[in-house]
Amino acid sequence: MTASSYQHLLADMTLQEKISQLVQLAGPFFKGSTETGHITGPMAEMPITENHIINAGSVLGVSGAAEVRSIQKKHLEQNRLGIPLLFMADIIHGYKTIFPVPLAIGCSWDLKLAKRSAEIAARESSVSGVHVTFAPMVDLVRDPRWGRVMESTGEDSYLNSAFGRAFVEGFQGNDLTNNLESVAACVKHFAAYGAAEGGRDYNTVDMSERELRESYLPAYKAALDAGCEMVMTAFNTVDGIPATGNKELMRDLLREEWGFDGVLISDWGAVKELIPHGVAENEKEAALKALTAGVDIEMMTECYVQHLESLVAEGLLKIELIDEAVLRILALKEKLGLFENPFRGADIELEKEIVGHADHRQAAKELAAKSTVLLKNNKQTLPLDKQAKVALIGPFAESNDLLGPWSALGAREEAVTLRQAFEQIRPVNTFTVAEGSSIDQVSKEQIAQALAAAADADVVVMALGESSNMSGEACSRTNIQLPAPQIELLQAVAALKKPVVTILFNGRPLDITNVVSHSDAVLEAWFPGSEGGNALVDLLFGEINPSGKLSMSFPSNVGQVPVYYNHFNTGRPKGAPDAQVHYVSQYLDAPNKPLFPFGFGLSYTHFNYEELKLSSVELSPGSSIQATITVTNSGDVSGEEIVQLYIRDIAGEIVRPMKELKDFARLALAPGESKEISFSITEEQLRYHHKDLSFKSDPGAFELFIGSSSEHTFSQSFILLKEGGQSK
Repeated sequence: MTASSYQHLLADMTLQEKISQLVQLAGPFFKGSTETGHITGPMAEMPITENHIINAGSVLGVSGAAEVRSIQKKHLEQNRLGIPLLFMADIIHGYKTIFPVPLAIGCSWDLKLAKRSAEIAARESSVSGVHVTFAPMVDLVRDPRWGRVMESTGEDSYLNSAFGRAFVEGFQGNDLTNNLESVAACVKHFAAYGAAEGGRDYNTVDMSERELRESYLPAYKAALDAGCEMVMTAFNTVDGIPATGNKELMRDLLREEWGFDGVLISDWGAVKELIPHGVAENEKEAALKALTAGVDIEMMTECYVQHLESLVAEGLLKIELIDEAVLRILALKEKLGLFENPFRGADIELEKEIVGHADHRQAAKELAAKSTVLLKNNKQTLPLDKQAKVALIGPFAESNDLLGPWSALGAREEAVTLRQAFEQIRPVNTFTVAEGSSIDQVSKEQIAQALAAAADADVVVMALGESSNMSGEACSRTNIQLPAPQIELLQAVAALKKPVVTILFNGRPLDITNVVSHSDAVLEAWFPGSEGGNALVDLLFGEINPSGKLSMSFPSNVGQVPVYYNHFNTGRPKGAPDAQVHYVSQYLDAPNKPLFPFGFGLSYTHFNYEELKLSSVELSPGSSIQATITVTNSGDVSGEEIVQLYIRDIAGEIVRPMKELKDFARLALAPGESKEISFSITEEQLRYHHKDLSFKSDPGAFELFIGSSSEHTFSQSFILLKEGGQSK
């Protein structure tokens, strides 16, 4: 079908048929669904007619080849023009094979594996009938109180942009039409949802347009530049206007300035939420504002189907806006090949073969291992001696709650637990297991059992953390420490004076000061996915050397939040680290640095950095400077180091961050091996948004940093010359 064909199809559609294309409903509304008739809660109160359903444009949250084929078949039997449905679902970090949560994937700094995880998720979901995934989520996150930080790849716009591109390329491949193992991606949440005040979900966002463009928009733009087919609106306000009804954000910036002509969809119920936000008096006004802003699909509320027709009749809404939205939806259906093959990749027999394939599980294991971050390792407690007798203690010792939020299609019972992984490689008599406590409760009997299990052990492995329902959407928290019962358990075990290794399972950076102080080694495992247990046991015993680096800072105290590496300086900077002095910008009652900074992560070996050199100390526009540094593995095991490049603009038109990530590289080194790594610095990397929002660089002095984290670096200075070769 060509663009002219869309016009002919559009000309054949009634206004009601057009409007129905703009509604997205959950599976139970449709004939052919096994859940038909099970519409409960707010959905049951939606005034959706049979005619709306027959002409609906898309389905939410349905998967499974048989289910999708059944609904699509019934729909096409009823739909007058034979327009197929789009099936969309939340495939965030895997379909049935579950990978680590995105925040963990960010800690891998491995774009190839991230892309591979999206390819596998697309392969499994497409054969199960899914056409569109509501991913990637590229919201910049700086506040761990917000539960949805687990869905982002972290606090840095450069890193988020790189992962956003990788995920889109993995989901969509190079040919959506002919590659039936691909799905269309939907980047979210546009825009700045990660900046919700107080880390409270759905809350207000208030920032300057310069900060929006500088820090929060780049990752969305990167995903769109990679060809992302859809965008989802955010729940929050932007400049005082809810995103879903924000014409300046959606139509002026997204569509006009950026040239996005794909499908824009609201988040669940967000059109109707314009009413409680206070920018619409009723559903009719909400529908008008959302469509005028450029929102093509209304998810799970009825404002469009109830009111667009009357808005057109009253001359308040141009029918051309409806036609544009319908054409965009039809174009996506055509790009996915649905007019020629409405069942697309949904294959009942192939689904059994592909979903959960062993190769997919192996990729999940590899990514889980690379996403794990070694935060502490005193006296080389890790890796464990293969002959050591281990006590495995804690609520995650046997728990299969390893998949994390946004993994509804994964099977917990298929997740490899720590105990199961231990049993696969160790004789049962070489380790003991005790729960010790639940997530949030502990008894004297449980602690006694834990101490008994640890009594004869050479080393204790504590498996602690959050349950998956403590992170994710609507899971904002003011207390981001581990639940008190787990701390009580850890302290009791640590009192035995045996080596203690703590593994953390969680979806957000936590305040783990009291965990670190009672542990000899700490592994941040996040929610590691289907193969979490296997990956972690390989890490514990040194079969794999940790290489993960934090993509989000860990606070020393929740009172520091938001704490992030690329902050601005002040006119009264901090003096000596954590000095208790007045009249400088610091806290007097707590550390001022994060407990663990962005980019931090240890290894079982040690990497030495030396001989940072610049090919020139002057950079001319149109040319480049080469920054080289030698990295040596000075330990006795092989390892991978993530070498990070940061730059600081010493004096700009407006204040600039203390440093900004500009590049990174993964380096594999054998024991004793040295390699020289080189980064290219260009004028383009030095640009930023000025007061007038122009995007350009300032001639003058810059400082370049290369190292193992945002805090552990070596530096050199250079000057950006003006056009014509003059300095500032």
